[in-house]
Amino acid sequence: MASMEGFAAVFYSEPSVLGLLSNVISAFLVCLQNFSFAHTNIRPEGVENILAGVHLILIGGLSQLLAGFLAFRKYDHLGGTAFLAFAALWSSYGATRVISGAYPPLNNTTLASENATFLLHTDAAQLSTSESAVAGLVAYIFISFILSFCSATVNYIMPFVFGAITLTLVFEGVGLFGQWALVVSGVLELVIVVCGLYGAVALLFKGITQRYVLPGFGNPLFNVLLLGSANSGSSKTTGEEKKKNTKYAEPMALNHLCDTISPFIFAFYTFGYMKTFYVGAIWVSIISICQLFSSFYSYLRDDVYYTTKFGVHSLYWLVMSWEEFTLTVFISIDNVQQSRMGMIGDWFFLATACMLFLMAFNKDVLEVLQNAAFILLTISTIHQIPIRGAYVFFGVSCSLYTAISLYATFASLINSIGEKALIPVGAQVMSSSTLQSVLMSVKSYLMRSKNIPGATICEVPDALFYICNGLAAVSAIQGTLNDPIRQHLSIPSVLIPGAIFQLYVCRIQVQRGRRFGSVLPFCYAAIWATWTWLRFAGHLLNIDAASDGGFTAGSIAFLVVNIFLMVIASYSNLVLLCLTFVMEVLIICFLLFTVEHLPVPLENSKTRTPGPSRMSGPQSRSFTALRNVEMTKEDTKDPPPCFCPSSHRTSSLRSIANLLNEGAVCGVPTDTVYALAASCKQPEAIEKIYRIKDRPQEKPICIFISNLDQLRAAAPPFSPLLWEFMENVYPGGIGCIIKKGEWLKKLGVGAGYDRVGTKDSIMIRVPDQTVTVHLIDMTGPLAITSANPSGETDSTHHDMVISRLGHKLEGVLCDGESNEVVASTVVNCTKIDEGGITILREGCVPTAKVRQIFERVKNGDA
Repeated sequence: MASMEGFAAVFYSEPSVLGLLSNVISAFLVCLQNFSFAHTNIRPEGVENILAGVHLILIGGLSQLLAGFLAFRKYDHLGGTAFLAFAALWSSYGATRVISGAYPPLNNTTLASENATFLLHTDAAQLSTSESAVAGLVAYIFISFILSFCSATVNYIMPFVFGAITLTLVFEGVGLFGQWALVVSGVLELVIVVCGLYGAVALLFKGITQRYVLPGFGNPLFNVLLLGSANSGSSKTTGEEKKKNTKYAEPMALNHLCDTISPFIFAFYTFGYMKTFYVGAIWVSIISICQLFSSFYSYLRDDVYYTTKFGVHSLYWLVMSWEEFTLTVFISIDNVQQSRMGMIGDWFFLATACMLFLMAFNKDVLEVLQNAAFILLTISTIHQIPIRGAYVFFGVSCSLYTAISLYATFASLINSIGEKALIPVGAQVMSSSTLQSVLMSVKSYLMRSKNIPGATICEVPDALFYICNGLAAVSAIQGTLNDPIRQHLSIPSVLIPGAIFQLYVCRIQVQRGRRFGSVLPFCYAAIWATWTWLRFAGHLLNIDAASDGGFTAGSIAFLVVNIFLMVIASYSNLVLLCLTFVMEVLIICFLLFTVEHLPVPLENSKTRTPGPSRMSGPQSRSFTALRNVEMTKEDTKDPPPCFCPSSHRTSSLRSIANLLNEGAVCGVPTDTVYALAASCKQPEAIEKIYRIKDRPQEKPICIFISNLDQLRAAAPPFSPLLWEFMENVYPGGIGCIIKKGEWLKKLGVGAGYDRVGTKDSIMIRVPDQTVTVHLIDMTGPLAITSANPSGETDSTHHDMVISRLGHKLEGVLCDGESNEVVASTVVNCTKIDEGGITILREGCVPTAKVRQIFERVKNGDA
């Protein structure tokens, strides 16, 4: 069995060979694409881009990641930091290529902003790709410049490689907007190939012969000691650190590097240079994973402070990035401040940042300053603090934090290479013995005043374990039963720390053979993941009360397992015992939720208990039954604001049809989400829809018909291709925009002719739902738009329509949960015979499927 202490550094040979070759192959691949584009003027798209991206991720990313791991174990400060940084760079750039290939540009396509879009629109993906790539490339330009400068203090081959990478990034960024720059970039990439190959061969010979055969390594361009004299106040502490930890390279520079790139990308976003955070979330996530590796190597160096700090920073950037991803990609609604006001998870980050600030007082001034900037960063993301221009404040905080982290990267890397404090970082604020005395005094006071028994010794990962569960619990409280926006935004705050991050805690618990310690985070990660799956995302995954039996069985299993964990925790310490007890109560709440007997106030009180907790009830499909029972009881006291019959009765349909024929506006179910309906024969009712929704007059309203035969009877002048396409998409969740004409009056669109559609076109849809079709048969064509205030989320249950718009409507036809959670897909068919179709809004039917149908019809295969 291998020793836990690891191998001696000499056994790891020369990992720089693998790192340099990874950069060589990646640069050569991009070089070929750049020269090909310059020669043919055809930009790589589709499969070509996807394959290039996959190669960059596998070779430039994963292979170089392995080189970085081995360099850290070889006590190579520069190699470990540089290879992990460039692994993140190539992986991010590869992911950008994959996204560009997966979303080829569509011409004349615009993104509708009224309804939620749960798949990113193609043009939005293209725009986001360019913007985010620029933000990421600029950030890496600064980092690669620092790495190239620092490498000059080690040898005189890597400065040329890293310097060429720096210039390549500059021209790759310019090349996104000008073709000429890609030629320059291609030439620089050839420099990377030549210098990198020479360096790899030289190091390979050195590894084989154990001596330097080829020149370039062993002698630096200049001596690192020329950068400055050692600071006497800091050298002692640095020297003590070297004596304790010589098995692994210092990961501080890697962490500061990551803390430079993530806020830099966020600053670009918050200042308005990026419209969506789609690609940005991927870039930040990849560099945050590298930051997690810096936490892991701090753990291997037995440094509890840096293990916790680097882990918390990685967690913070992951949560922030995926929250913004959810907001800009899945929700796509501007007015979400009211929903975000109820989100309190950022307060936990602030508390954790303050704790790290206090723990840093035995470090240098730069460390304390960086922790203070991180406190400012966490304050800027707290939604309850009334700060005007909150996004600008966050951007300024990110910019300040980027500047401090950039200097810290340079200082820590140079000081690590020189093994002296050559770059000023300030003196030690407080001695370790003084800080320890203060903390022990506080502990003694608490134990005397509160009569708390002494606890057993805590291990290094315990802090991260409590932080992950605490953040997940606090974020869980922010969920609400009737705010789907907050429900979606809360998913990253619970899933990432509670499930994903705890697997990392489990891994480092295993590293030192703590068998019980690894069981706890693994089990609780499974519980948080299951909880989020059902409670926050159940309605998105079509999990209803009839299909959640597996969750009931799983909660019983978790209940039994946690009883054993409570027994074992009783032998550890009091805090852990309380934590497992609270978790037991919350598992019971989850079990009651799955059987629809959950007392929500009890659950809320338990998520507020310190330690791992459970989230309060976000809306999900299985919760709908419980909510309906509660509302049924309330209905006996407070009657609904309008007529609300059930869709299962023919008399209800006749009643709603009569209201519509008399000029009323009613909420009705469709095959996608709930809609507001008005008779096309009643123009005043159509105008009333605009007032009810506060809908801008320039946004047209579509019409629903019951079947395609109605359209044929009106004899519109459609081409055979358009008729065939409609045959294949009707009935269903696709609406076709066609040219307007007098034939609409034959269809039954009477006095409302001028109030539906635009002047030249109109969207027609045939719903694939029996209730709606029968209703249209009774009324004739209906003017339809989604049943929600303009700019807000779609209504997926009749209760949502009643609570939001019921006081403005004459009736709501109640049909329970909607079939979909997004609206229909809108296809422009006005130029189907000349230029094909364009997708104006991607909804419940994916763009790829619509295009597949069209190509089949066009080729005569339908």
